[in-house]
Amino acid sequence: MVETSVLKALEPIKIPSVADAVFEELHQQILSLELAPGTRMSEVEVAKAFGVSRQPVRDAFYRLSQLGFLLIRPQRATVITKISEAAVLKARFVRTALEIACLRAAVEMATQDDIKDLEELLKEQQAAVSENERQKFHRLDDDFHRRICEISGHEYVWALIREQKAHMDRVRFLSLASGAQAALDDHVSITEALRAGDGERAGACLTVHLSRIGTILSWIRADNPEHFED
Repeated sequence: MVETSVLKALEPIKIPSVADAVFEELHQQILSLELAPGTRMSEVEVAKAFGVSRQPVRDAFYRLSQLGFLLIRPQRATVITKISEAAVLKARFVRTALEIACLRAAVEMATQDDIKDLEELLKEQQAAVSENERQKFHRLDDDFHRRICEISGHEYVWALIREQKAHMDRVRFLSLASGAQAALDDHVSITEALRAGDGERAGACLTVHLSRIGTILSWIRADNPEHFED
């Protein structure tokens, strides 16, 4: 009798949908303030601009509203939310608590390969700073923090953080015009503490890193008052 191998079923391969593509493009344009706070959004106009039907646009609008980027008002115009200082500070508190917990776990779990992955991200971030590519740096910044969550074994935490930080993200993006190098230097310090297995130092570095937004918030608002809630 010929034995046959039992093959493990493949995980479903996720192919980005039209709604995913619309969401990612709008998310990036709102984050970078190409679409400014207070801008009115129309499903019909966005669908026409992207050459898609209204359904994927409707789905993308809903996801953006859940992140806090859009205010959907039935029978009235959908608008891009203005930045809320209170929401920024709330997001910083939640994010700091979650990331500190992940970082402490990552100190115990990190392998040499994990540290090398972080160091490669740092090289890419340095290139983005040198080339003054703010959007690329912001994406790599998120990749760095998400990777720490993955190393800790709690990768699901990044999804929770992302749900909280929409208002924070736009302030962070505005700050990168002059603060990208400082952010990169913080990432280097965090990585060095991880490599040394020093949880206390890693946590202190991360706390300083995430607290910077509180320091810059007032001058970001002073320079961009039109982007903030009254």
